Amino acid sequence: MAKKKGIIPIGKRIRRARLDKKISLDTMANETGLSKDVIKKIETGDQRPSVGNLLQISRTLHIDSSFLLKEQDDTLQERSQAYTKRTDNYAYTPLAFSAENKHLKPFRIVVEAEKSHGGVGFQHEGEEFVYVLKGRVEIQVGDHVNRLKKGDSLHFNSSIKHDLRNTGKTDAELIVVVYAP
Repeated sequence: MAKKKGIIPIGKRIRRARLDKKISLDTMANETGLSKDVIKKIETGDQRPSVGNLLQISRTLHIDSSFLLKEQDDTLQERSQAYTKRTDNYAYTPLAFSAENKHLKPFRIVVEAEKSHGGVGFQHEGEEFVYVLKGRVEIQVGDHVNRLKKGDSLHFNSSIKHDLRNTGKTDAELIVVVYAP
């Protein structure tokens, strides 16, 4: 997908906000739980932040996460298409661009067949609700593994380390609503 003129990539927005607020990489690492190397990769665009990491980063920077996803003067459909983000094994699309300064953040997430989130698990303040539209997934919350299929849902405390894995032979599609205080 070609980059639109005037659009600032998410990593550059994060870096600009961090520098504007005079927040060091050490402070970012301590506040988000991410390594300095991961933060650098996110800021240079070499790595996409997951939804959980995006929430942690925006909280540390004291900015609304939608600021990092929002485009200026585009329609909802254009913004949605432009901001379907890919990480190593999944893609997420924000579903509510008008949710600025709101606590609920809805996303459509597609996890590739037999893949999981990159990294070692996610943890961020708040709660998550997951509804499986298609496929089979495992969501590990702490030491407990939840196996979900189409039509199943799960509500959990997202401050507990959690991870998502597609256990099926086809891509899984989910609606995930994150509550961030």
